[in-house]
Amino acid sequence: MNIRQLDLAKVREFGNLEFLAKQLVEGFITGLHKSPFHGFSVEFAEHQLYNTGESTRNIDWKVFAKTDRLYVKRYEEETNLRCHILLDTSSSMYYPEENYGKMTFSLMAAASLTYLLQRQKDAVSLCTFSDAIEIQTAVKSTPSHVHKIMQELNGLLQKSRPLQKTSVASIIHLLAEKIHKRSLVVIFSDMFENIEDADLIFSALQHLRHNLHEVLLFHVTDKKTEESFAFENRPYEFIDLESGEKIKVQPDQVRESYQKFVGDFYQKLKLKCGQYKIDFIEADIAQGFDPVLMAYLAKHSKMR
Repeated sequence: MNIRQLDLAKVREFGNLEFLAKQLVEGFITGLHKSPFHGFSVEFAEHQLYNTGESTRNIDWKVFAKTDRLYVKRYEEETNLRCHILLDTSSSMYYPEENYGKMTFSLMAAASLTYLLQRQKDAVSLCTFSDAIEIQTAVKSTPSHVHKIMQELNGLLQKSRPLQKTSVASIIHLLAEKIHKRSLVVIFSDMFENIEDADLIFSALQHLRHNLHEVLLFHVTDKKTEESFAFENRPYEFIDLESGEKIKVQPDQVRESYQKFVGDFYQKLKLKCGQYKIDFIEADIAQGFDPVLMAYLAKHSKMR
């Protein structure tokens, strides 16, 4: 089984996110060595590419011998990053119900980033939320702290679907005020809140940027059904996972209007993120974890 293309049902069955995250990240980094992305080497936390005109005193010649590229050493006080991982745990994140797909994907991705941050000697915090903050840890880089976060994520993996609405906008506003030091804020959410009044979400995201935080927004979706609405044309009963409201419909009757409505919202979200210099990443749960790790590394390298 390809650890980087894990079946989400098997993730739930195995249940040890700490072990899976380590395997996934190590496999990903090994893959980078065999790819054109030589800049993201195993030493990426402690090195950066040499720029012409810099002092040659800190060039790492051992790394040059391995990669044929000039890197300069960075010291520990320069490499420490503070990262806050925000994880939406509202009911809509437990779709599709057969494997709680969006939640399982987000938990596995969050565990992988947590391990990667520890590997880079960076500090990490986990915050989970629905209509209120549920779990919020300190921001640390110690192995015991990271193990605690993994335990929290494992606990969520074993949790059955709750009936909880989300308040993405109000939670982001609250955290923007609570995070005092400049940090990287990583959000995993389907953003299914107040689609009719998207300005509330945009205002919250702008608040993070106004407070000088860097933001990675992973928009977690099951693209096949939630964007394309690719259901067979037969009667379905659709259930709102957050309110329990039910509606019976033939997909062909509403597909076009649904695609337009959802497409318009996603497009506005992308445009606003672009305006605010927020990295917006479409995280389709069918596409594996490489896009998440690559987006994080790209952001990490820009913040050095």
